[in-house]
Amino acid sequence: MFDALERLSNGGKRMRALLAYWGWRSAAYATGRVPDSGADPVTLGMSLELFHAAALIHDDIIDRSDTRRGAPSVHKGFERLHQREGWHLDAGRFGMAAGILTGDLCLASSEELFGSLSEFSPHFAAARTRFNLMRSEVMAGQYLDVQEEAVGPGYEPEHAVNRAMNVLTYKSAQYSVVHPLILGALLGGADSALTAGLEEFALPVGKAFQLRDDVLGVFGDPKVTGKPAGDDVREGKRTVLIAHTLAAATPQEREWLGRELGRADLSAQDIDAVRRLMEDTGALAATESLIDQLRVQAEQALRSLNVDELTRAALSDVAVGAMSRAA
Repeated sequence: MFDALERLSNGGKRMRALLAYWGWRSAAYATGRVPDSGADPVTLGMSLELFHAAALIHDDIIDRSDTRRGAPSVHKGFERLHQREGWHLDAGRFGMAAGILTGDLCLASSEELFGSLSEFSPHFAAARTRFNLMRSEVMAGQYLDVQEEAVGPGYEPEHAVNRAMNVLTYKSAQYSVVHPLILGALLGGADSALTAGLEEFALPVGKAFQLRDDVLGVFGDPKVTGKPAGDDVREGKRTVLIAHTLAAATPQEREWLGRELGRADLSAQDIDAVRRLMEDTGALAATESLIDQLRVQAEQALRSLNVDELTRAALSDVAVGAMSRAA
């Protein structure tokens, strides 16, 4: 299990750990201290990376994803191990069981690391409350995501965008950007004014980050993203991009898209047809426009933040990377 975790953890952007560090550093300067090389942000970053790894492992099982970061997803890696060794019983079932357990191991390790901060951080209590909130929100957001797929076309399409944004906020935006940044700031002793300002910057970045992920899930280059193009469509994801498409489509187009969503056997030609519909209905343009609006909000909030210039530049770099990435 540790070998599988090491392979998974060798990739990725380390965005959550970076945000935790810059949140911690912003608080240190705001309180008149020059940051030292204390273990707080490093330990927090490791804890967040392990929590993220758990989310990825479990998410790939839920979504039946075969690949992650250009390699077999963790549960598929265990399935191949079973096949290679010629073990007994069902390889797929073994893979899923071992994947779930590896994800659970990540969660336990993440908690162990975070709990160790209580030994040397005077601001641990405030961070603990935020850490617990982050974990609960991710589970709730993941459930809402699964529920949206299960309900399918039963919801009114005119409300699909609002529902998709709700899932996006709790499943991804908060835990990917907002909570890591605020957790670092809280461990650094940030006051309520600084945390409010950081949150005003982080929330639009987090939303734009996931919206970009939605676009890449359909239009991205598999060689860059490390996942097959169109996987979100095959998995039946009710993303904001899909929601805009459903809202703008004709009744006939909506009925056709409803049949296509969640079909694991969709061909490359089928995915191309979905892409054309997204472009023809203006759904892709609407999603890109929303990303641009969120970028402006984040830039305005960043200019107003009471942080040192190095922190401001670093947060700007993270935000640009999150919103404009190709993978």
